[in-house]
Parts: sequence; C-alpha cells; structure tokens
Amino acid sequence: MATILISGANRGIGLELARQFAADGWDVIGTARRPEAADALRETGAEVLPLEVTNPASIAALVQAMNGRPIDVLIANAGIAINLEAKPAEVTKDEFLKVVGTNTFGPLALATALKPNLLAGEKRIVTAMSSLMSSIEANDWGTQYSYRASKTGLNAVWRALTLEWEPEGLTCVLLRPGFVATDMTGGQGLAVEESVAGMKRVVEGLTPADAGRIIGYDGLDVPW
Repeated sequence: MATILISGANRGIGLELARQFAADGWDVIGTARRPEAADALRETGAEVLPLEVTNPASIAALVQAMNGRPIDVLIANAGIAINLEAKPAEVTKDEFLKVVGTNTFGPLALATALKPNLLAGEKRIVTAMSSLMSSIEANDWGTQYSYRASKTGLNAVWRALTLEWEPEGLTCVLLRPGFVATDMTGGQGLAVEESVAGMKRVVEGLTPADAGRIIGYDGLDVPW
C-alpha cells in the first residue's frame, strides 16, 4: 500500500485529496493546524497529525512523529491568500511576508524535513501546489500581488529542488488545481471533486521524466 502525506488536509482541496486517495486504498496521512477539529479529515480514514508549516518546532515534531516511516508521495498543499484584490499601495509588508512564508517557505521546509522519509519510499514523488497566478507569461490582468509572488517563488524553489534532488531519485513536480470552489474563492469555480480527481490522475501517472514540470489538473503544463 502506497503512503501519501498531505499538508493542510482539514478542508477544501486537501480534504478532498485525502478522501479520494484513501478511497482508492492509499495509506493517507493528513496534517492540520488543529487536529482536534479535523473530524472530516479523520472520517476519510486518514491518520491526522498536527502541523503548522511556518513553525520549525511544529515541523520537527512531525518528523519525530513520522519516525523514519517511508512516504511515497508528498503533497505540500497548505497555503493561504490574503486580500487578493488589494491595490499596490494597499499591500502591507506583514501580509506579504505571511503569504510568502506559508506558500513558499512552508513547502520547502516541509519537503526538506521529510526528505529521508521520501527517500525511504518507493515512488519518491515530491509535489506542492502552484497556480496559474504563478505564471509571469500568463499574467495579463494584474492584482493578487502577495499570492502571485508566493507561487512564483514556489516555482523557483521547486525548480532548484528538481536539479538538486533528481540525481537522488526524487521526482519534484508542481500541481495546479485550477480555480476551485473553496473558502479561498468564496465558493466560486471548478468543483473540488473534479479538480482533485484530475490531480490524482496526474500524481498516479508521474514518472521521473516529469521532474520539473508544473502540471494542471487537466494534465496540461502551466507556462512559466
């Protein structure tokens, strides 16, 4: 049975990822900042562990809880968005750094901490959640300064991980869920079940040849 660890799995995309992978027989480990309130995640059959991705002590506690257990796939899903429609002058340093800390540093810190677990697994797939908002080429409407910067930064980080970790047999890939109907989007957009089903197909079909790609739920690459 393959093992997958999904961060930020207590709601939205993360919760649906846990649900669909667990339903298909995967051994699912889902993290939540407040595991005592993650009843829906627990009901999927997933093992629930606490994690705050911006807190080094929390990441260290997760590593200790995992205790060298193999992980086949990591999905660094935990992410935030703050004040998406803010004008340039309305973007504050504190909000900007909070978004980047969660969306860019968080996945890097988590993947680095769990690298030994991933090396002990068979599939050795390391993924995180990018976005069309990360694309400089596709940005033709502006807005979303903090969120865009965090995801573009994540792309750069994952590209670097690809180059460093590919020789060790780790496949680093970014996923794009699309504009999904979650709390973050105010319930507008693609049904979360459809987005996750697409990403699940992508993850299950990944091979080392896919290292360095940004792949959408529809199987299409996102332009850099």
